Amino acid sequence: MAAVTFYLGDAAGREARLQLACRVTERAWRAGHRVLVLHGSAEEQRALDEYLWTFADGSFVPHEALAPGAEAPILLSCALPPGELDVLVNLTDAVPDCLQRVQRIAEIIDADPAARSAGRSRFRAYREAGIEPATHEIRA
Repeated sequence: MAAVTFYLGDAAGREARLQLACRVTERAWRAGHRVLVLHGSAEEQRALDEYLWTFADGSFVPHEALAPGAEAPILLSCALPPGELDVLVNLTDAVPDCLQRVQRIAEIIDADPAARSAGRSRFRAYREAGIEPATHEIRA
């Protein structure tokens, strides 16, 4: 069963959410994990792709879109691939349907009231599934 951590940002909006996703993704990669970032839309996936190149001066975060033959340690996708997953960064509004085949899920929540509300719903859903999520507040 997956370990789940909610990362709560102190700024609201899409840019704040993507910046936080970049920080969490980079940290997981630097810790030696393979990361899948799950997006709710292709537009968001393209935006995060750009942010991963530019979010921090001097930062290099090797990533690419999930496709046959993709080898980067960070993969971006709007759908879950088959098989086992190491770290899943969830940018969707739903609990991913892979709790039995992923080691860790990182939920990215910005300070927008709607995002917080959706995050609370997912938090409850994880608890109902028998997972006790951890929470970390991250300052911009």
